[in-house]
Amino acid sequence: YIIDILLVVVIFRQVRPHRLTTRALLLPLALLAAAGALYLRPVTLGGNDLALIGILAAAGAGLGALSGLADRIWRDRQQRLMARAGAVSVIAWVAGMGFRFWFAFYAYHSGGPAVASFSAAHGITGAGIWTTALVLMAFGQVLARLAVLQVRRARAARQQVTRSHRIAVTPARAAS
Repeated sequence: YIIDILLVVVIFRQVRPHRLTTRALLLPLALLAAAGALYLRPVTLGGNDLALIGILAAAGAGLGALSGLADRIWRDRQQRLMARAGAVSVIAWVAGMGFRFWFAFYAYHSGGPAVASFSAAHGITGAGIWTTALVLMAFGQVLARLAVLQVRRARAARQQVTRSHRIAVTPARAAS
């Protein structure tokens, strides 16, 4: 629960305009490292375990990519690259984090028998696989968001350099 709550806090911090730098990767990656150390354990795959892991990781990556694409990116007056998470970004982020939070609560409270029955019917070998799949869903969501934002940052930086070069070259060409 704690890691999901902290990851939700991360997105709400990004609703305020903030500089988009490679340093912005540190907190989310530190939270992923903590989640991995706390929750990921060796598992033996069987049945449809890999399919469950793949589906949830892909769902997380899709939500993360949507969240990263929905951020607004611009340059401030000092030409620094800025970003701000908008409504779509927050909704996509909270949907993934909220689903995991809800599922964990449900599975460990009243829904345990239903999850066990579903698992048996669909060839999912146990609770450890669910934990792995849900943690890897979070990894997919965080890593996809970070990757999309960093690609957008790099493109914006490249465009700025190209624009600056074009501006600097144009007057010299006109003088010839």
